[in-house]
Amino acid sequence: MNERKLRTLQGLVEFDQCSSCKGFWFDTGEAEKLKDAWETDFIDSGDPKQGKEFNKIRDVNCPRCGKQMEQVTDPKQRHIQLETCPEHGVFMDAGEFTDYKNETAGDIFKGLMALIKRD
Repeated sequence: MNERKLRTLQGLVEFDQCSSCKGFWFDTGEAEKLKDAWETDFIDSGDPKQGKEFNKIRDVNCPRCGKQMEQVTDPKQRHIQLETCPEHGVFMDAGEFTDYKNETAGDIFKGLMALIKRD
């Protein structure tokens, strides 16, 4: 992991990027801070196809505590699979941060439909 720093209008945010797969480790709250920042439009330089292949790996350990992380889907964009450590943060494979950042009208519609079906 390589530590990266990015100054946004909200302040300095530090996060980590894997030197081999180009995925990102965000400590709790960091991804949310970066989601709406225009400065992050081009940080996700990894291959999204390779990132999707990494979703098949089930035994991913948290880089902070070493415990096995949980695989979850983003609640707003159900097609994004993330690895999370409830205590420390989230890992996004290559391409997932760009997808997470660029929520489309279709994503919003699908989220609303899922809420309607649940009720």
